[in-house]
Amino acid sequence: MSASISALPQTLDGWLQLLEQRHAQSIRLGLDRVAAVRAALGPDPDAVVITVGGTNGKGSCCAMLEAILLAEGYRVGCYTSPHLLKYNERVRIDGKDVDDEALVAGFAAVEAVRGDTPLTYFEHGTLAAWSVFCAARPDVIILEVGLGGRLDAVNVFDADCALVTSIALDHMDYLGDSRDAIGFEKAGIFRSGRPAVCGDPQPPATLLAHAEAIGAQLWASGRDFGFGGDRQQWGYWRYETPPARGALVKRGGLAYPALRGVNQLLNAAAVMTVLETLRDRVPVSMQAIRQGLMLVDVPGRFQVLPGRPAVVLDVAHNPQAAGVLAENLGSMGFYPETWAVFGMLNDKDVEGVVDLIKGRVDHWLLAGLPGPRGLKAEALAERLRAAGVEADIRCFDAPADAFAAAQQAAGEGDRILAFGSFLTVADVLAAVKAARH
Repeated sequence: MSASISALPQTLDGWLQLLEQRHAQSIRLGLDRVAAVRAALGPDPDAVVITVGGTNGKGSCCAMLEAILLAEGYRVGCYTSPHLLKYNERVRIDGKDVDDEALVAGFAAVEAVRGDTPLTYFEHGTLAAWSVFCAARPDVIILEVGLGGRLDAVNVFDADCALVTSIALDHMDYLGDSRDAIGFEKAGIFRSGRPAVCGDPQPPATLLAHAEAIGAQLWASGRDFGFGGDRQQWGYWRYETPPARGALVKRGGLAYPALRGVNQLLNAAAVMTVLETLRDRVPVSMQAIRQGLMLVDVPGRFQVLPGRPAVVLDVAHNPQAAGVLAENLGSMGFYPETWAVFGMLNDKDVEGVVDLIKGRVDHWLLAGLPGPRGLKAEALAERLRAAGVEADIRCFDAPADAFAAAQQAAGEGDRILAFGSFLTVADVLAAVKAARH
C-alpha cells in the first residue's frame, strides 16, 4: 500500500531518495500500471499535447518547440529527462524549472492514488510531472519519451502530434538489435488519425508501415517536408497533405537556430512541421518561429563555453550522436590539440563511439562514472586500446578530476571536449559553475 500521509517525504530530496530505494529496477517497460495510476489522478488539462521520441535530438526538439511557443505567448509545460544538475530541470512551466514545492505536491499526488501499483522512479516522476501540469493548466504540454516509445510511461498520454526525431542503435537490450526493431518501438507514440512527424531522413520501413497501418497522418523528412539553405539563412518546405502531397508550402529567410551543430536544421524542420500540423489549435507566427529559434538553448548539446581554451560539452553517448559530434568538431576551425574528458556507461557501444571520434582527439582523459552501470576509467582504457586508440590515455576517478587535469595541460589555443554520458557532462558542468562562484 502507499505510505501514510504523515510518513511521506516533505522535501524533494526525500522523495528522490525514497523512489531510488523503493525501485531497484530502474527500467520496467509496460503501460498497464502507469495507465491505471494516471486514470486515478483525475481529469486531464485542456491542453495540446506534443510527444517527442527518437534516439538523438529529442532534447533539442523539445527546447525548440518550447521556445517558439513561448515566443508566441502560449503557456507551455515541458517534461524532459534526464537532468544535468538538478531534478527540477525535468519539469518546466513557461520556460522555468518548477520549484521543489510543486514537485513534492506532484509526487505526493501520485502516491495518494497509486495504491498497491508499483511504479519505477521514471514512471512516478512522469506522472508527478503530469500532476504539476494539471495544476498549472498550460496551453501546450511537451513530453519527451524516456526510452523507446511504445511501452514508455510517456505513451499513456495521447499526443495531438507525435514527433520521432531519429532512429539509431541504442538501448538494444530493451528495444531490439536493428533499426527496424527500434523504429517500430519509436513509432508506438503515433496515434490513429492524428499528425505524426518523422525527422529521420531515412526512416526504417517498420516506422512507415506502422504509421500506415494505424492510419496516422505521417509527415516524413525529405519526402513530405525538408529544408535547404546557404551560410546566411535557410528555408523550409512541406507539402500540404502527405502522402497525397497537395500544395507546396515554403517558408524562407530563416536564421539558423542558436543551437550549434550540423544536425539542428533537421531538428528545426521537424519542429516546424509539428507546428504546421497544429496550426488550427495553436497558430504560430513566423516572427515567433524566428525568435524562438534564435533564443533556444539546451545545456550539454554541443555547448561551447566562452573563454580559452575552448570547452565543448556534449552528451553524445551512442555512435549516431558521436558521428554528428565529430562532424561538428570538424567545422569549428583549427585547434592544435584536443583534450577529451570521456566517461561512459558499460551498456553503451563504447567502441562504436570511439571509432567515430578518435580522429578528432589527441589526448584521452578517461573518467570513472558512479553506479553499477558506470565504467571505471581503467576498464574504459582497455576498451579504447581494443578500439585501436594509440593516442595519449590517462585515467581519473571522476569527470571533474579529468577536467581539472585537462585545464592544466591544455594550451590557450587548444580545445577541451567533455562527452560520453549525461553523467560526464553534468560533473564537468558542475565543476565549471563552482569555479565561477
